[in-house]
Amino acid sequence: MSDVCLTFLTAMTPIGELRASIPLGLATFDLPIWQVFVVSVAGNLVPVPFLFFGLRRSGSWFEAQPNIIGRLLRWRTHRIRKRYGARAARYDFLMVTLLVAIPLPLTGAWTASLAIWVFQVPFRRGVPAIALGVLIAATLVTTLTVMGIEFFDRID
Repeated sequence: MSDVCLTFLTAMTPIGELRASIPLGLATFDLPIWQVFVVSVAGNLVPVPFLFFGLRRSGSWFEAQPNIIGRLLRWRTHRIRKRYGARAARYDFLMVTLLVAIPLPLTGAWTASLAIWVFQVPFRRGVPAIALGVLIAATLVTTLTVMGIEFFDRID
């Protein structure tokens, strides 16, 4: 499999996302910066529409179940919506963008897709917020990776 495909597939993973694909493409595969940036952003955004519609459909189905999983999911989403719903409705675009833009573990497009499902953010607001957050995160991770590569090249 080519280095570009591996970088793209790594960006699609739920835990790694950009935090793994950009260093992989730049430091391991030595691909050009622009190519790693574009491929990683594209790979990170591919799952978002599928997650959005998949969570809407499967989440509704799971919540409708009369078993313990359905009750637990209804209870948890109700508590989150009750506690944060007003702020989320008011600042949904900013909230989702910042959730994705901060390149830390458990923040990213996958987590934001879950958040837009929980807070019932419309597709037309949620997905562009995720895309903006991915661009910000990609810029930060690319900058930090390039700085790290240059730092380690100088101390060798």
